[in-house]
Amino acid sequence: MVAKRLDLTMNFARLGLAAGVGALNAGGKALSRVGFDAPALDLESLKLAARRRARLDDFGDWPLGEPLTRLLESYRAEACLTTLGRVTVRELIISLLETLLQLEAERARTPRLENESIEAPVFIVGLPRTGTTLLHGLLSADPANRVPRTWEVMYPAGFPNDSDGIARAHRQTAARLAWANRLAPQFRKIHPIAPDLPQECIAITAQVFMSIQFHTTHNVPSYEDWFENDSQQLAYAYHHRFLQHAQARGPAGRWVLKAPGHLFALDALLDRYDDARIIQMHRDPLRVMASMASHASVLRRAFSDRVDPGQVAADWTARWAGALEKFLSIRNRTPVERFFDISYDDIVAAPLATVERVYEFLGWTLSDEAQRAMGTYLDANPKNKHGAHRYSLAEYGLDRDTEIERFRSYCERFDISVKADS
Repeated sequence: MVAKRLDLTMNFARLGLAAGVGALNAGGKALSRVGFDAPALDLESLKLAARRRARLDDFGDWPLGEPLTRLLESYRAEACLTTLGRVTVRELIISLLETLLQLEAERARTPRLENESIEAPVFIVGLPRTGTTLLHGLLSADPANRVPRTWEVMYPAGFPNDSDGIARAHRQTAARLAWANRLAPQFRKIHPIAPDLPQECIAITAQVFMSIQFHTTHNVPSYEDWFENDSQQLAYAYHHRFLQHAQARGPAGRWVLKAPGHLFALDALLDRYDDARIIQMHRDPLRVMASMASHASVLRRAFSDRVDPGQVAADWTARWAGALEKFLSIRNRTPVERFFDISYDDIVAAPLATVERVYEFLGWTLSDEAQRAMGTYLDANPKNKHGAHRYSLAEYGLDRDTEIERFRSYCERFDISVKADS
């Protein structure tokens, strides 16, 4: 997430955000003209900084070299980062490496973690902006379910597993999310973020530099090309380890996970979790593509002064269409009883009735306590809580007829109607 490790930029709050950022970026441009790009984005200096910060040395056996090297090369060559962008990227990478060091240290001290069994996890998937966040939030309200919360994804290790340690991690998460909201204030209209809200799996797999998160927040197409063609075994091996670690720390519960990014790697997901069940969300893809383009453009503008919304839309539309086609081809070879389909229109119109259908599919009991908690969640998280998110196809240079044809087979398969105003 954009909120990870933005501590070095906090001084701008004293100067006034716009003035501070402007001064930093102007100074960086001046240095760049004489051949000096700061701060450094090279692998060894980042690893050294993480080791010093964590006061630990062992990254474990994770093969980080290729994904991180490719990511850094793409940042340097393609992302057009401002100086603030370079600062935040450097802090992000150091923080992710520090987290990995801390997690490996805790694993070494607690070998019983290897015996944690992750049984029948539920994954919510779908194109972005299809209601995955709403469904995940509703299911997270049931005390019988377990989701990764934002604070524990940011700080899965390095804090005592007691109330004081959790409170400290929560406070630090809140501070960084508040700063992220200052950098990209429009983002809250698109996707809510808060310490206790459920977090996406792409923030988990980012900790081994295997995630669509990076190309969403920055223009790193070479990295993304490589990532999409990789087997994703590293991503899901780490994902499994994270769940083992979180499960051992508690609380107990049935794992409910979500990320649109799972569309890129259903085969790897099913290889790692052979008893997983998949809930796939569906929505008019033309609405999805315009919203997704807005999402990525807002985030990238926080770190680069060269963001072309039309290019963002064209790039991601092709990528998501390809991911969806790949996902469905694998789904076709998988037992049908592993999957359940939900319409965006249904969950928006009748969220609790939709949850009842999900529970029936999963064979779970929806308790009165869970229903009350879900109602409270809906009251606390109304649609457009932070303002309406407005967008259109034309705004991002997308042609309606072209996009209808691109997603025709998908819409026909799941009986999705394309709205006239898409």
